[in-house]
Amino acid sequence: MSAKARIVAGLMSGTSADGIDVALVQITPGRKKPALTLLAHEGFPYPAALRSAVLAAMNARSIPTAELARLHWRLGLEYAGAVRKTLARHRVKLDLIGCHGQTLYHQATRERYQARSFACTWQLGEAAVIAHKTGVPVVSNFRPADMAAGGQGAPLVPLLDYVLFADAKRGRVLQNIGGIANLTAIPAGSAPDALIAFDTGPGNMVVDWLAQKLFAKPYDRNGAIAAHGRILEAVLTTELKDTYYRLKPPRTAGREQFGREYAERFLAACKARSKSPEDALATATALTAETIARSYARFVAPKMQGHPVDYIVSGGGARNKTLTAMLQNRLAPLGCALASSDNFGLPVEAKEAAAFALLAWQTWHRLPGNVPAATGAKTPVILGQVTYA
Repeated sequence: MSAKARIVAGLMSGTSADGIDVALVQITPGRKKPALTLLAHEGFPYPAALRSAVLAAMNARSIPTAELARLHWRLGLEYAGAVRKTLARHRVKLDLIGCHGQTLYHQATRERYQARSFACTWQLGEAAVIAHKTGVPVVSNFRPADMAAGGQGAPLVPLLDYVLFADAKRGRVLQNIGGIANLTAIPAGSAPDALIAFDTGPGNMVVDWLAQKLFAKPYDRNGAIAAHGRILEAVLTTELKDTYYRLKPPRTAGREQFGREYAERFLAACKARSKSPEDALATATALTAETIARSYARFVAPKMQGHPVDYIVSGGGARNKTLTAMLQNRLAPLGCALASSDNFGLPVEAKEAAAFALLAWQTWHRLPGNVPAATGAKTPVILGQVTYA
């Protein structure tokens, strides 16, 4: 592809494993940075049986190799279907696809295995299937290159955050609340190497698990259930002592820290204090809000140099009114004006998918996609692997 405007589809499946977000983005080269225009976005929930298979495979102690291979290819078909359905609704000529894939395992720090110490990651979704079914080249497997360069393979959204939201006079914090919550902080007038980005802790992951376990609902819509509960302060205080929250950025989290096993322990602690299931959801929601606010206060606020700060929320958690009200109460005294990415022209459901459209465009043009200040990598690197159609 020559350096002209191209249309790229970004595909994202998060740690909640609830489905696929697709963003169609027109990307035009610029003198200092590319310009992005969101053309359309769509969301496709996983079929129930497929979601169950994905969740069962995450951190599984034992699982047949055949099951993993089949899941990898089945997800490729699901991604291809999501692209084709999106293009049927929005008639555009697609030039490239960027597919994050479904994370099955992410070990951001070095651990010893078979006499060697290393970090590793694995995202499922066979790119060859996507390319063949759509007739469009695919960039996939974005995280390993950053990890090979000494980074944690996450977060990778900061490049998009900087391109779209950096401002000369206002500080900007981009807070995504998916299964895991993560932020990108951009001080006013800063260069990319001055930004701060890291995972703050659980986002919707524990809340969603409790909604499913206690109320047979996929998630707490608008935070309506949590709104009728009370926060169990003793449980919250104990959980906030988790060593993860004391780690300095860069840091990344996943189901390894805050998945099913953690949620089960969290629920047991809540039941020991209250018989009300609404209280468990309220406390989990408060945990997300409190860990976000504390992360900002401890690691970000001192870097914003007194400038006004727009705190811009995206991801599924941005639709949780109880959670956003808690965030507003905690962040306002810290000088932050809470807003939604909707207010900046980027729907909250589309931001991460749009990020992988941009990263695919960077890869295709042999440009780095990681931000070492965010991931801890030793150097900027070109991310991903290209599968031609």
